[in-house]
Amino acid sequence: MIKRLLYTILIFYISILHLSAQQIQLSDSAKVSLLTSAPWEKEVYALFGHTAIRIQDPINQFDLVFNYGLFSFDSPNFMLRFIKGETDYMVGAENFNRYISEYKSRGVGITEQVFNLTQQEKQAVFDALAINSLPENRVYRYNYFYDNCSTRPRDIIENNIHGTIHYTPTKEKQTYRDLVHECVWAQPWVRFGIDLVIGADADKEITDRQKKFLPLYLMSAYNNANIKSTDGNTRALLSEQNDILLSPKNDTIILIDPPLAIGCLLLVITLIISFLSYKKNCILLGKIFDTFLFITAGVAGSIIFFLMFFSVHPCTNPNWNIIWLNPFQLIFAFFFLIKFFSKYVYYYHFINFVALILLLLAWFLIPQYLELAFIPYILSLCVRSGTNVLQYKNRS
Repeated sequence: MIKRLLYTILIFYISILHLSAQQIQLSDSAKVSLLTSAPWEKEVYALFGHTAIRIQDPINQFDLVFNYGLFSFDSPNFMLRFIKGETDYMVGAENFNRYISEYKSRGVGITEQVFNLTQQEKQAVFDALAINSLPENRVYRYNYFYDNCSTRPRDIIENNIHGTIHYTPTKEKQTYRDLVHECVWAQPWVRFGIDLVIGADADKEITDRQKKFLPLYLMSAYNNANIKSTDGNTRALLSEQNDILLSPKNDTIILIDPPLAIGCLLLVITLIISFLSYKKNCILLGKIFDTFLFITAGVAGSIIFFLMFFSVHPCTNPNWNIIWLNPFQLIFAFFFLIKFFSKYVYYYHFINFVALILLLLAWFLIPQYLELAFIPYILSLCVRSGTNVLQYKNRS
């Protein structure tokens, strides 16, 4: 990725310097098109597809792809900024053949939609992209739902045509979570993790315009779309569409949901350990198990808490998962093996047990999608808290 970024920036500088020096005006043969790549399952960031704008001019002898999806893992404090939602992306231009070759090596399909634009509109789009790619303009604050590699090209086209685009509607009631699920269905653990960290706002119905944060939805919206010009005339938005690269057929079939299966296995182990610790007086075994179980839950809860209150990621607050995954689990887990704190641990387990029971009873009343796979994990925590309450009562 870093090599590609450095190469892209180099190509960008060469391209822009050349174009600026020559003050190129696009020829009548120039084409402006949208390139939409299919999802790639080998990397999480590529599961949602990608969008770029191609400017092709055979007379002026250049064929460039303007890509709003460039970033570098080597940028200062990248991981911290990524977690906080303060990731900066860049736009840059690279040679079309190089751009295509990378997706060809991945086996990822690319669809091209050529815009039906006037010469003046083509020039305006090209100039806007060139200005956008200047060193002082090329960096932008990436936001997954609201400002990304799909919304930026959409806005460039909208802002540089003479008229209003009337998109093809989806005619479906959908939420951000629905659309994310469509992209990650073949990656159960990714889906599970995303459902943990995005909250209730992701379950609100969104508009067709909001759906265009996904490249495939933007591509679909362009199909049969039209431009109503300022003079009242209407014309088709696209002049042609073709597949530059074809994606192999995806025959993935998921018979067992891994997060649910692992959760059920954890619940069985929890029940066995609870039986041994309560009936066979294996109290130390239970405490050791509790320490690992609640530390893990506490770490997950700390991430959720941070995303809710300290990050600028969209749709992370409110998040009802904070009830069963919260930072208090991490704090109290370190007291489980210390006898002096047994009374305080008892109070914690009692409150936790009640909270988890109420969460399960109100499952279908909570205004947030909660995965079925969450239930065995919640039950595991609930069983351990309940067992600890009974053991403390028996010792009192």
